[in-house]
Amino acid sequence: MPTNVTGEYMAAEEEYRIASNRKEKLAALQKMFQTVPKHKGTEKLRLQIRRKMAKMRGEIEAAEAKKGGGPSFNVKKEGAAQVALVGFPSVGKSLILTKLTNAYVVVGSYDFTTTMPTPGMLLYNDIQIQMVEVPGLIEGASEGKGFGTKLMSAIRVADACVFIVDLSGDILTQMRVLLNELEKSNIKINKKRKDVEIKRLSTGGIEVRGARLFAGSGADIRAFLTEERIHNALVVFKEPATIEEFEECLNISLTYLPAFIIANKMDIPGAEEALALLRKNYPQFKIIPLSAVNETDLGEMKREIYHILDIIRIFTKTPGEEPAYPPIAIARGSSVIEVAKKVHKQFARDFKYARTWGKSVKYRGQRVGGNHILEDGDIVEIHIK
Repeated sequence: MPTNVTGEYMAAEEEYRIASNRKEKLAALQKMFQTVPKHKGTEKLRLQIRRKMAKMRGEIEAAEAKKGGGPSFNVKKEGAAQVALVGFPSVGKSLILTKLTNAYVVVGSYDFTTTMPTPGMLLYNDIQIQMVEVPGLIEGASEGKGFGTKLMSAIRVADACVFIVDLSGDILTQMRVLLNELEKSNIKINKKRKDVEIKRLSTGGIEVRGARLFAGSGADIRAFLTEERIHNALVVFKEPATIEEFEECLNISLTYLPAFIIANKMDIPGAEEALALLRKNYPQFKIIPLSAVNETDLGEMKREIYHILDIIRIFTKTPGEEPAYPPIAIARGSSVIEVAKKVHKQFARDFKYARTWGKSVKYRGQRVGGNHILEDGDIVEIHIK
């Protein structure tokens, strides 16, 4: 029991103890988290409660999916990547999707016009990117309100997220609710998992390397690993990490998505003032003002979508022929052998060398090995044994 615990916390803890189902337990855990005293001595307790909440939400979501019934919200991935358009009902997601892609969407001025995730393909820089409009999120979605758990699943599988906010509405409430609901659903926005390697072993106990980079103690590490039933492991810290960040490394249910904000309806009176307020309160986000009705700044939105996906285009060619079209989309920092795998597994298995044209080499047609790192627009000619 933490020191200086409040009566509210004790009552919430009792609610958790007597709860008869997962949703009741989750509600009690939320009360516990809100009422637990916030100081250094309760840091581990708050982490434990947060982990229990994350686990409980995962179990609720899995149970909902297993139960079945109702439509499936899964959208099969196509193209180079999938990007989710996320926002409140009636903020302009449908109109933006129709302007960006070939999708046919019913556009209405009333809430919940879109009731199912709707895909469309955006062509940019010779690359097909799948855009998916997610039906409007509301407060409580992470607990299942308004098909919330299914919507969260649709967002979780995406490669990036675009928040659409309506400048004619309460923009701060929109962003607060969206970020809170995603956070509660184990979706981290514009964050990365810390570079901490945790390698399970058969014997030897817990060995820690790079401990100076960890803000906690060896006892903290052992406690977290024991909770995950890991008793033998090599833990290597490759960059500084707090106790909370180490705990996140153990949570395999976390999803990390890059994101930016589209401030829609710049054509309305008062839009400039609302935009300034949004930028003041969310300086950590790239914010693009846009009028979907007038189609202003759609070009900048397309460029930012491509940018946050962090992909590059690689053109392949057969000896004696012109480069093939369309190009292959691959993660920035990829090597020649990874392109070979994309073309055909036999090319990777029998790889001998490649000739490359483009920014990554000093001269045209330079011979390179499989580990050569490519750059956007490079042309690769693969030779096999």
